[in-house]
Order: sequence, then structure tokens, then C-alpha cells
Amino acid sequence: MQKQQKAYIFAISAVLLWSTVATAFKIALQHVDFMQLLLFASGIATIIMLVIVALEGKLGKAFSSSPKEVMNSAIRGFLNPFVYYLILFKAYDLLPAQEAMTLNYTWPIMLTLLSIPLLKQKLSKIGLVAVLVSFIGVLLIASGGDITNIKFTNLKGDLLALSTSIVWALFWIVNIKSKQDESIKLLHSFFFGFLFTIPVVAIFSDFIIPAKVGLIAVTYIGFAEMGITFFFWLMALKLSQRTDQVSQLIYLSPFISLIFIGVILHEEIQIATIYGLIFILAGILINKKYGVKNEG
Repeated sequence: MQKQQKAYIFAISAVLLWSTVATAFKIALQHVDFMQLLLFASGIATIIMLVIVALEGKLGKAFSSSPKEVMNSAIRGFLNPFVYYLILFKAYDLLPAQEAMTLNYTWPIMLTLLSIPLLKQKLSKIGLVAVLVSFIGVLLIASGGDITNIKFTNLKGDLLALSTSIVWALFWIVNIKSKQDESIKLLHSFFFGFLFTIPVVAIFSDFIIPAKVGLIAVTYIGFAEMGITFFFWLMALKLSQRTDQVSQLIYLSPFISLIFIGVILHEEIQIATIYGLIFILAGILINKKYGVKNEG
């Protein structure tokens, strides 16, 4: 099988798995709280990445990091999965799955805005238009489609869902500056995220083993949202002749997610959600092509 074909298989597998997780979040949150969910999911993701790193023959390298690399890993783990998923899971706890999922997809726009001060990039006029287009999508979703008379259905939940994009963008910028092996970076991030979550659960929640359905759901999230799926996506990017040949597939995920949300969770998919998602993704695609450029 050619490398490009393998890249597509890895990419499509990752997209399909990521498309199921919004539904899995809502199911899991019926059995555990958002802090317990992060504890289970990050722990399971750590185990999965440990197995992957071992199969790649990199265990020795994973446990011989310099103090600077350990500190960088702790920072990445604090941002993601710890802060990112604590906020995201709480947002899912407060909002319909379709709303939380769609607003979470604003992270590429936030990455663009943060790249201006942190990566010394400039936002073009078309890039500014792209940001405004995505912002219209956010307003459509949060207001239920009536942007002329904005009344947020759940302002706290919407702000939490949107704030995840800031955390993810910061994590992305920190992550790309690290020269460590990608699999090892994922292992370290999940491990530190798990460690940070333990005292939070001890102080603000309880250590429990959920019932069968809940246990399956949290295990699936650790597997499909965090562990193996990130590895699939990295393999797709690594094997592809050009990253854009597979990276565009990620934009199928929110639309497939809506199908799972409607069929499994029986949420009535709002027309405002679909239009808002189209605006958000249109802004992201415009920005990706024309948005920012390096200064100088």
C-alpha cells in the first residue's frame, strides 16, 4: 500500500473517531462529573500512549528527558489535557452537545489571533474578514439564530466552550516550539494532565468507579478523543506527501458529529447550529489561505 493511501486511512479513521466523541461526552457525563471524566480519560490516554511509545521502541527516550523538557511537558500537560478538558467537559455538562461541539471548533480562529503577538504574525484584511465571518457563526449558534435580538441560551456554557479555543491555541503554540518526538510529547502531556487532575478530584469530587455504561464511555473517550486518535492524525500528517491533502478532512468531523448527536442522543439539530457551523468553517478556511503572514 502506498504511503499516501495509508495517510488517508489514518486520517479518515481519526476523523470518524473524533466525530463520535461529542456524543460520548454527553453519555459519560450522565455517570461521572466533568472532573472524574478527565481523570479517567487522561489516565487511559496515558496508558495507550505508553503502549504506543513502547511499540515504537522509544521508552528509554521517554524516560530520559532533560529537566527543561520535563518542565515543558508539564506546561503542555497543564494546558492540555488538564485546563482544556476541564473547561470543555464542563461546557458539555451545561450545553446541548451540538452547541458545545460547534463552538469548540473556533480554535483555529483564536490560534490566528494569538499568533499575532506570540508568533509575530500580521493579520491581513482578508484575515480580518475571516475572523468576522466566524464570529457571525458564533453569534448564530449562541443566540439560537436571532442575531438581531441576541439572548444567549446559556451564557456561561457558551463562554466556557469558546474559552477552550484560547487554551487550545496556546497549547498549540507551545507544542510547535518543542522539538521532542511527537509520540513522547503526547505521552508526557497526558501523564502530567492526569497528575494535575488527581488533587482536583480529591478536593472537589470523589474517586469512584462508574457503572458499566459510564465505564465504557470514559474508556472510549480516553481511547478515541485523546490517545489513539491523536496518534492516527500524526501518522496521517507524517505519511502524506502534503499535509493539506489530509488536513482538510478534519472539517468533515463536525458535520458527522451532528449526525451522531441527532441519531444517538436524539437532540433536535437546530438550523442555527448548521448555519453557524458553516460560517465558522468558512471563516477558518478563508483565514487558512489568506489570513496571516510573518512580519518582515
